[in-house]
Amino acid sequence: MWMNYPSRTIHAPMTTVLLIDDDAKLTEPISYELEQLGFHVVIASDGRIGLGLAMVEKPDAILLDIMLPGIDGWQVCQEIRRFSQVPIIMLTALGNQVDRVRGLELGADDYLTKPFSFQELVARLRAMLRRVHWDRNGEVDTEFRIGDVRIDNAAHRVYKGGAELVLRQKEYDLLLLLMQNNGKVVSRETLFNEIWGTDWLGDTRTLDVHVRWLRQKVELDASKPIYIQTVRGTGYRFATNEEVQT
Repeated sequence: MWMNYPSRTIHAPMTTVLLIDDDAKLTEPISYELEQLGFHVVIASDGRIGLGLAMVEKPDAILLDIMLPGIDGWQVCQEIRRFSQVPIIMLTALGNQVDRVRGLELGADDYLTKPFSFQELVARLRAMLRRVHWDRNGEVDTEFRIGDVRIDNAAHRVYKGGAELVLRQKEYDLLLLLMQNNGKVVSRETLFNEIWGTDWLGDTRTLDVHVRWLRQKVELDASKPIYIQTVRGTGYRFATNEEVQT
């Protein structure tokens, strides 16, 4: 199912991964290989059990199959997003693009279509964890404010007109990058490289999905965006204070 991948211990101690899949032929080798790399793996073979473990174990990342007994992966993902923004990679035998986009719409951060290589799984997993923890390195400790949208990067919080917004990690990273470059066009390639990492191999429509989510939270009317502007054929730009105030 996957290519051989050299075992080595990761730097972050005991990162917990919740693997929700009812196929033991898949979960056993994935669990073994991830634990060889230093991850702590918790396995659930049922959707309801997986949902319960997501609440109790508070994992750092979740690998979630779609076709599950109990409740399916779509519903599990949707329910998890009611109480957690933990990174989720959906594992699916469905190659249909509509099904993959549906996963993103429900809150998944990435997906892998079976069969996949273990090397690719680890690359995707590490890329997500890097994005979740990158701001803890202390490299950026600044506040950004455009109009009534404010990012307190030290506290990792976003406000709109004084009210705090709840953002997924990639939504936060995307908003921060765009606001840091307000008034400038940020290309789609740059956004993918900076937000998802150069090892991103997924459907490029995920960027547009995340932009749509952001607009629903920061714009007065998401269908007529003022802050997050589309530059067709190139990328996106965030408005300047002058543009917002005029």
